[in-house]
Amino acid sequence: MLPSANHQTLSYLQRRFAEAGVRPKSRHGQNFLIDLNLLRVLVETARIDRNDVVLEVGCGTGSLTVQLARQAAWVVTVEIDPDMRRLAEEQLSGCENVTLIPYDALKNKNTINPRVLAALAEQLAGFPSRRFKLAANLPYNIATPLITTLLDLERPPVSMTVTIQKELADRMLARPGTKDYGALSVWVQSQCDVEIARILPPQAFWPRPQVTSAIVQITLRDDLRAAIPDRPFFHTFVRSMFFHRRKLLRSELLSATKGQLDKARVDALLEQLELSPTSRAEELSVPQFLELANAVQDVAGG
Repeated sequence: MLPSANHQTLSYLQRRFAEAGVRPKSRHGQNFLIDLNLLRVLVETARIDRNDVVLEVGCGTGSLTVQLARQAAWVVTVEIDPDMRRLAEEQLSGCENVTLIPYDALKNKNTINPRVLAALAEQLAGFPSRRFKLAANLPYNIATPLITTLLDLERPPVSMTVTIQKELADRMLARPGTKDYGALSVWVQSQCDVEIARILPPQAFWPRPQVTSAIVQITLRDDLRAAIPDRPFFHTFVRSMFFHRRKLLRSELLSATKGQLDKARVDALLEQLELSPTSRAEELSVPQFLELANAVQDVAGG
């Protein structure tokens, strides 16, 4: 039987932490969502049901975990901080559909921890109707590498509903030619629809962060993923094209291909694709990036 979710209010957390003799740790990016209405918005936006296996990263005291477990087939929740795990284990003692993993969610910056993947695979195996979703109040310091790396998986989440810095949300949604547009924008938009569900002020969290946050809904698009013939190459190519974002396109492309293409081939390729050599990578749309990456791979491979 699932426990009732304690109200994760400021007074509840402060009392609970005082009883346990612990404090939030900034090195783990611990900012707890204390606005109960916004916590409900996160859960409602995720649209969890009994076909869903949910990954939560940074479970904290387990309040969100309980709400997810009430609706999901299974929740795999990850908490690196032993103090938080002790609190979460008490909160989750009656949850029979939760796996709590006491490790970092990332093995390294570009790899999901194999223990996390194994726990997810166990709950997805043998259930063809089950879907993989991410729903979490993400620690700020893990948000970018986690979301980026999840999209590298052969079976990524069908949706990611997360609280992140609004600055990061703006980068995911950015359009070509704007200051926020970069490799992250292209990588996420090449595979997903992205929308901001709600803006979160600093006072919605404890401790208060120095920045405004947002609940973001990232929805995987199978048709977009199918249009990328070689995702690992595309990801690497896009990142390399933004290493020196003020470089002109011709120079950046020469740097990105690392001697595989000479100047004559680069010039011919840009002319073929009707791209100006004096434009910059930040001016290219996502379809243009995909077309350019495919052409580079074809020419370099040939």
